[in-house]
Amino acid sequence: MAEQTETAPGAQQFIPPRADTLDDLRAAATGCRGCELYRDASQTVFGRGDAGARVVFVGEQPGDMEDQKGLPFVGPAGRLLRRAVDDARLDPGHIYLTNAVKHFRFEQRGKRRIHQTPDRVHITACRPWLVAEFAQLRPEVVVVLGATAAKALLGPTFRVTRQRGELLPWPESAQHPEDFRRVPVDARGGVADAPPARLLATIHPSAVLRADDQDKAYEGLVADLTVAARALAG
Repeated sequence: MAEQTETAPGAQQFIPPRADTLDDLRAAATGCRGCELYRDASQTVFGRGDAGARVVFVGEQPGDMEDQKGLPFVGPAGRLLRRAVDDARLDPGHIYLTNAVKHFRFEQRGKRRIHQTPDRVHITACRPWLVAEFAQLRPEVVVVLGATAAKALLGPTFRVTRQRGELLPWPESAQHPEDFRRVPVDARGGVADAPPARLLATIHPSAVLRADDQDKAYEGLVADLTVAARALAG
């Protein structure tokens, strides 16, 4: 597997050059072979939500239940995130949910499939999908959930533990801001600068589920998301 991951071709060759909508991207992603994870995963799990969403959440990768259902954030971590969104008074109707890596990486132990954190090569291989998604979105706030998503958007040196809950300028805070600065404006291929937005990093909801003190970890997640909610209100 190590040799295969080191030579992952990346997703760029599977992205339609003239994709006009998120639905176009979602359909194309079903055939992605950008890294070896597609071989064992049940299916590609693409983002979901409205293209006009005010908030974009970026997580790590689909889990076991997401892999089965083909939708992001429908497992235990997703249910916890929905509760935190409500407690932070974010409107769930204005949210787009996606992951940095679109296939489930796991280790088979008997009948159980145990989550494995994606390697840097998986993050890099899948990043073109994330860039393509953002080209169709106009978020006011981007919420990065956990270290893998942070590495995908902000680079390997960013530490969620140091800057969680802090509003950063988007796309200026990205590792490659030029990837996110231009967005399509019409069907003829016209583009314009993306409207200015902000980014906030916090822990992944799965980290709350693993915490020794889940109540305290959950309160921290809600506090961070409340910063995002206030940014929208302001």
